[in-house]
Amino acid sequence: MKALFGFLFYFTIINSFGQATVSGRVTDAKGLPIVGANVYLEGSYDGGTTNASGVFSFTTNKSGTQTLVVSFLSFETFKKHVEVETMTNLKIKLREDVNTLDAVVLSAGTFEAGDNGKVSVLKPLDVVTTASALGDFVGALQTLPGTSTVAEDGRLFVRGGEADETQIFIDGIRVFTPYSPTTNNTPTRGRYSPFLFDGITFSTGGYSAEYGQALSSVLLLNTIDEADQNKTDIGLMTLGGSLGKTKKWAKSSLSVNASYINLAPYVALFPDRNDWEKPVESASGEAVYRRHFDNGLLKFYTAFDTSNFKLKQEDINYAERGHFKLKNNNLYFNGSYQGMLSDGWSVFGGLSYTHGKTDVGIIENDIDNIENSYHAKFKLKRRFSSRLKLNFGAEYFSTHFNESFQNERVTSNEYGFTDDIAATFAEADIIFSKKLALKAGIRIDYSQLFKAAEIAPRLSLAYKTSKRSQVSLAYGNFYQNPNNDILKFDQALQPQKTTHYIFNYQYNAKGRIFRAEAYYKSYQRLVKYDSAFIDFETNFDNSGRGYAKGLDLFWRDNKNIKNVDYWISYSYLDTERDYKNYPYAAQPEFVNKHNLSVVGKYWIDNWKSQVGFSYTFASGRPYTNPNADGFLNAKTKSYNNVSLNWAYLLSPQKILYFSVNNALGFKNINGYQYSNTTNVNGKFNRRALRPATDQFFFVGFFWTISDDGTDNQLDNL
Repeated sequence: MKALFGFLFYFTIINSFGQATVSGRVTDAKGLPIVGANVYLEGSYDGGTTNASGVFSFTTNKSGTQTLVVSFLSFETFKKHVEVETMTNLKIKLREDVNTLDAVVLSAGTFEAGDNGKVSVLKPLDVVTTASALGDFVGALQTLPGTSTVAEDGRLFVRGGEADETQIFIDGIRVFTPYSPTTNNTPTRGRYSPFLFDGITFSTGGYSAEYGQALSSVLLLNTIDEADQNKTDIGLMTLGGSLGKTKKWAKSSLSVNASYINLAPYVALFPDRNDWEKPVESASGEAVYRRHFDNGLLKFYTAFDTSNFKLKQEDINYAERGHFKLKNNNLYFNGSYQGMLSDGWSVFGGLSYTHGKTDVGIIENDIDNIENSYHAKFKLKRRFSSRLKLNFGAEYFSTHFNESFQNERVTSNEYGFTDDIAATFAEADIIFSKKLALKAGIRIDYSQLFKAAEIAPRLSLAYKTSKRSQVSLAYGNFYQNPNNDILKFDQALQPQKTTHYIFNYQYNAKGRIFRAEAYYKSYQRLVKYDSAFIDFETNFDNSGRGYAKGLDLFWRDNKNIKNVDYWISYSYLDTERDYKNYPYAAQPEFVNKHNLSVVGKYWIDNWKSQVGFSYTFASGRPYTNPNADGFLNAKTKSYNNVSLNWAYLLSPQKILYFSVNNALGFKNINGYQYSNTTNVNGKFNRRALRPATDQFFFVGFFWTISDDGTDNQLDNL
């Protein structure tokens, strides 16, 4: 028995000499104790938790170099790799986790529309349930601040910029011809169906160094990464029909949409101001294929559309109406791969190809053009930690444009150009804390056409002022080559330039968001020319300049009123330009100083319906009255539009949809056309440029057939 007690005593003594005590105190960055933090040695059961003073202490049989781990909710996990014998009286400070939902967001100049962003001002549903949008994602974005109402055009005019100063990207790859062609006083539409996109980022300025060749804005569209189930979508509309099919496999899926539009029946019921010889007829199709791999995602997106029409329009300089015809075919292909190379490295590669062919007849002139454009991009992202990320890459743009002009009275001409641009970019995201973040980047574009390189620094800074609010600053230089209409006549020019300065305040609470943004844009090297209409005799240069400054406000609330969701946007814009054939700097004819949008939606349970309205107000735009002295010396009356819609759920998968644009029938005027010569009284006669139709009615029936039998197309309305 004595021998047994002796052995146990000896074992206890030996074992105590083999143990080590791990101790210390855990605090936050301000030195305040963290209670309940988990502290342990990695790969073992040895550990404990901190007490009310942040102190911990435990013993371990481990020896040598070990890894001490300290973790606590909303803080970054701490790891220390040292000898166990030195793990005594440690002073450990945990840093806040910068990836939490309440962390600061770099958001100056950017609106998110999607379910994945930390601060989304719109949802995918909003893109096509906004009454005035008529199912077009561009129409929905025109209810956001920073855009100007140019009703006869339909494209995005952002913060004093022309429509071609906004570039559109699908899955990070450029779209060169994003809009369908149209005729005078008839707004265009985006070519691509919103049903295949689940995320939209609309940057009204100060955007990432990754994107170039855009003076004012970029619009980023992201196709759906993963189909949720097999389904078929059927649509019957007053203008035509649509059919969609999604097929899902284990690691891949395919979505296909097709539509046919014919305006003839509608025009027969509701004649407009045009004399149609052949109303608009178009057919389009889209497809997205997705293939998931263990470490990445491969996507192929393609879209094709064809349209044609013929009509006669009133023209004050012709006794008979002016004849106009158009036929357009457009093909767009986009392929991309995004995946992980290792724990810290990710890769992206993509390629797009655009082929557009347009044949236009204007009175006695026939103009045919063909555009072939390519965009290739490759980028790498290195994630050093949750606080430091580096994004860098290179891309190549190439546009081949050819046009022919024919007229029986003049010699036929053929002309065009090739515009190749190589670019490289690098950008770092630095998260100092949950309250402070910085994005710094630089972009270099080299134009083969102009034999010149342009360096564009970009900078964005955000600071969290409270749990629900933050302020942001953004600065950057942006370059863009002149558009096709200029380059086809003269290639001895320079890229145009803008410099952006942005200050943003944002408040974000559950169900409510408020944004206020002030900005200043400086334009340099804008293209000027010396003729009323550009042609081979026109002289061009880059002596144009300008500025744009203003204030954008946005408020959205879907919390305070039951079943009601609404948002209000207001923009004030002060801008002048001396460009094109302007004799001096003036407010451009496409600019409204004041723009206001109010959008509301209400769900009625008893009716199984969603009703919506939108109101748009825009102050008058300038035009030149040749009967008075000056240039752009008059203004149109203000623009007003009230639109209504109603979606009725016939059954879980059948929806009846009604909408009317300009329900109150406002007599809007887009501008005036003056005669080329004076009348007997020495005055120039004029006519008002009115929309082709004051109102537009739409009725549609939509039916979804899905695996689970509950999905419907309310999200598509």
